[in-house]
Amino acid sequence: MKVSADLCIVPMGVGPSVSPFVREIKAIIEASGLDATMHPNGTNIDGELSDICALAEKCEARLAELGVQRTFFTLIFSTRRDKVQTMADKLAAVS
Repeated sequence: MKVSADLCIVPMGVGPSVSPFVREIKAIIEASGLDATMHPNGTNIDGELSDICALAEKCEARLAELGVQRTFFTLIFSTRRDKVQTMADKLAAVS
């Protein structure tokens, strides 16, 4: 099933700056081949639901490798069954 998702991953207990961890997550998302756009509080992703969930799991596994003991995730999905609609399509519809 095609979805648009908003993924936010917050490593906890690593201090006030999470930038080094976000860079790691960003690299994994970029390597995934999914259509993704980072924003200040997360990343918007278009793709198959199963691929996005697998990507989130891969990101969490990498954080664990880096020693992160606790991670907070939000993952919001939007679907359309009547037509294919990308993030760009949604933005164009309100412009």
